[in-house]
Amino acid sequence: MNAPNPFLSVIVPAHQAAAFLPDTLEALAQSDLPRERWELIVVDDASRDATATVASKWADRVVSLDAPAHGPGFARNSGADAGRGAWLVFLDADVRVHPDTLRRFVETIEQNPGMDAMFGAYDDDPTEAGFLSRYRNLLHRYVHLQGAGESETFWAGCGAVRRSTFVAVGGFDAVRYPRPQIEDIELGYRLRDHGFHILLRPEIQGTHLKRWTFGGALRTDLFDRGIPWVRLLLERERLTRPAGLNLRQGESFKIALVLTGILLLLLAGPTGQPRLLFPAGAALALVLASNHALIRWFFRKEGPLFALAVLPLNLWYYAISGAAVAAGLVLHLSRRRLVTPEEVNP
Repeated sequence: MNAPNPFLSVIVPAHQAAAFLPDTLEALAQSDLPRERWELIVVDDASRDATATVASKWADRVVSLDAPAHGPGFARNSGADAGRGAWLVFLDADVRVHPDTLRRFVETIEQNPGMDAMFGAYDDDPTEAGFLSRYRNLLHRYVHLQGAGESETFWAGCGAVRRSTFVAVGGFDAVRYPRPQIEDIELGYRLRDHGFHILLRPEIQGTHLKRWTFGGALRTDLFDRGIPWVRLLLERERLTRPAGLNLRQGESFKIALVLTGILLLLLAGPTGQPRLLFPAGAALALVLASNHALIRWFFRKEGPLFALAVLPLNLWYYAISGAAVAAGLVLHLSRRRLVTPEEVNP
């Protein structure tokens, strides 16, 4: 099974992933890229279930990490150390690739010799039928479709990096991100800082197998992505600079409009001023109108009732983003006050 000179090292970080791996690894086995061109490395991050045993059925190598769990950044770094390919392909344990996913990675590499990293997108057919799961996964795909081309960031759910490039920037920052957060986004920023080129190719697809809950989505959006991302942008002095994917032109204004609308709604009752309801509704309606392309996309994909149900979640996204900005600012300023003069001028 071990190819003498694999072109790709496919690395799957896995923690408590025994339920997903039969599906995801069997899908990899069905890839139409010849098997001698890639190797499969599964990194078992201190799982207490049968992750390692299940993975051994398909993987060329299973790297087992001792407890406690180290997080996906460290696991991916460990897989990269064990791999032999010229390119590293990172896949999440709950992403089921299409038969052509690996081949499309190789074709993109061959067609873009000056490119250093690339990533794909979820497809539009997630396995979970629940409304929230479909909404989350379809939203992810829509955002990646809109951001196709040159990118300023990276996604490790289904992404690839040239090995020499990965080594040059030091891999994932597993110290700062010891749990699943924005370790791939931060890696993308460092890649661009070093002058490397990243492509977003949504035709490189995988099916997301995750079932979302409201509590899990809130925790992810606020604590695992929103606040860490705001703090990272503040450190890099990029919070107000438009960029691709989630940081497009006008997003800050939409956040301000939603927060203003919510504040006016909250004031209308206690202050006995129902006239505040009109500007509140106008602010929220303006945000929804500005996202008409997204709403139409959901309408085409899932129908009118689904698109209607998306409206409050779209506003909720901006409300959570506003909370993340506020919390991130407080934490950023608090950290700056705690820095001593000796730390600033050693």
